[in-house]
Amino acid sequence: MGACCCKDEEIDFDAEVELSHFHLLRSVGKGAFGKVRVVQHKHSKILYALKYINKAKCIKMRAVENIIQERRLLEEIEYPLVCNLRYAFQDDENMFMVLDLMLGGDLRFHLERQGNMKEEVVKFYVAEVSLGLADLKPDNVLLDEKGHAHLTDFNIAVHYNERKPLTSIAGSMAYMAPEVLIKKGYFDSVDWWSLGVVMYELLFSKRPFRGKTNSTLTNAILNEPLHFPDNVQDMVSKECIDCLKKFCERDISKRLGCGPNGLENIKNHPWFKDIEWSKLDTKQARPPFIPDSKRANFDATHELEELLLEDNPLKAKKRANQDISELPKEMRTMEEKFLVYDFTKMRRRCFYNNPSTANSERSHRTRQSESKSNGTSTAVDHNSPNPLNRNQNHSNMETNASNLPTRPLLVHMRSESDLTAVDYNEKIKGEIKCEIKHESKGDWLNEKPISPLNRDNNGRISPISSDLDRFSPPINIKSSLSPPPRIQTP
Repeated sequence: MGACCCKDEEIDFDAEVELSHFHLLRSVGKGAFGKVRVVQHKHSKILYALKYINKAKCIKMRAVENIIQERRLLEEIEYPLVCNLRYAFQDDENMFMVLDLMLGGDLRFHLERQGNMKEEVVKFYVAEVSLGLADLKPDNVLLDEKGHAHLTDFNIAVHYNERKPLTSIAGSMAYMAPEVLIKKGYFDSVDWWSLGVVMYELLFSKRPFRGKTNSTLTNAILNEPLHFPDNVQDMVSKECIDCLKKFCERDISKRLGCGPNGLENIKNHPWFKDIEWSKLDTKQARPPFIPDSKRANFDATHELEELLLEDNPLKAKKRANQDISELPKEMRTMEEKFLVYDFTKMRRRCFYNNPSTANSERSHRTRQSESKSNGTSTAVDHNSPNPLNRNQNHSNMETNASNLPTRPLLVHMRSESDLTAVDYNEKIKGEIKCEIKHESKGDWLNEKPISPLNRDNNGRISPISSDLDRFSPPINIKSSLSPPPRIQTP
C-alpha cells in the first residue's frame, strides 16, 4: 500500500499577479465596500494588507466607480505617510488591492481601548496627517508598528480643481465641515475642519458637535459654539485650545490651513513649535506612542464574523474564460477599468493628466485593455519594493521627498451609510453581537487562520471547537443584546 503525497501547484510569479501568489492569514477589518485581511506574498515572504471587494455587492451599493477611482488614485501616489498600493487584480467574484500593512491599528481602535490621548501624542498625529491629508476620521488613520500615522481608505477620494468647487455630499456627517452641509460648493478647506474634529475627539474622547438625528447634528455643526470640558485648562495647553478653535473656524478665510500659505501657517502655529517638520515625511521623527507589537491591534470580531457568517470564504479561484462583451454593464466596467498593477514590474501611472515621461518596457506590462484608458506612465519609478512592514525594511528604496506631493489627495469622505450600517463596533451582521477581550500576548501574525466551517444539510454553521481555540490572541466571547460600548456616537 502506498502513500499519497499532495504537492502544491507550482506558481509562476513572473505571470500576472493573482490571489494564488499570497498566503491568506488573519481577517483584520471591514469597511463600507470590502474586507481586509493580512496576507503574505509566497515568493518575497512580505506581509501586506489585502483589501477585497465583492463585485456583486459593489454593484448593489452602486459603488463601482468609487472603487475604480480609489484604485486609480492609489496607483498615482507614493507617499511615506499613506498606505500605498502594491498590487491590484481581480477574479470573477472580487476585486483585490494589496496595500502596505500597518500593524499598529487605527486611531479608533486605540481611542476605544485607552480613552483620550495625551496632548503630545495627538500633536504628532495631527502634524503627520496634515502633510498628506485626505478624509479625516480616526478610523482612516492607521499606525505602523513604530507609531507613525498613515492615511488609508480612499474609496470616495476625488481630484479637485481649485477653480471648480465640489458639490457632492459624502462622508460621515459628524466630520463634515459647514460648507459641505450648506450645499453651495466647497474646496479643500473641509479637510482642515475634519482634522480639527478628529483632534478634538482624540483629546477628549468625544466629538465637538453631536446630535441624535441628522438634523440636530447638522444644526450643531452649522450653529453651535465649540464647547470644551470644564477642566480643559488642566487637560491641554492654551496653544492646543487655540489650534482647535482655528481648525474648527466656520469662516473659511480665518480657518487654520486654508489659503495659499495654509500649510505654512499650520507649521508656524505655536502649538507645533517643537515639531521637526523636515523629519516627518521621511519618518525620521520619533513617535511619542509605539503600539504593542505583541498584541493584535485590531478588533478580533472581524475574524469572528468571517468564521460564523461568511457564506463564501475567500480562496484563490481560476478565472472563467468569459466574453467580456456579453457581461452586464457594471461587470464589464470592472473588467475593463480595474486594471492589474504590480509595483515590482510597473511604474506609477497618472489617469488625470498627461505628463512627459521616460519610456520603459516595464511600465507597459498591464492588460491590453490599458491602452483604452487615458492614463500614461509617469516618471516616478518604483521597481524596488517598499512595503512598510516588519519583515523587510527595504532600505535600498531611494525616495526624494522633495519630489513627492505635499498633499497627494484632498477631499475624501465616506457615504452617510457609515453613520449606521458600516461601523462594525456598533453592529455585527445579523443578530450576533459580541464583546471581545484580549487576554494574552504573543506573535499573533504567526498563528494559522481559522479553517473553513462545517455546515449541516440545512446550511447551518457548526464551527469546530478547535477553530475557536486557534484564534490568537485567545478571546472570551460574551453574547450581548447590545453592541460594545463606544466613545461617542452622533
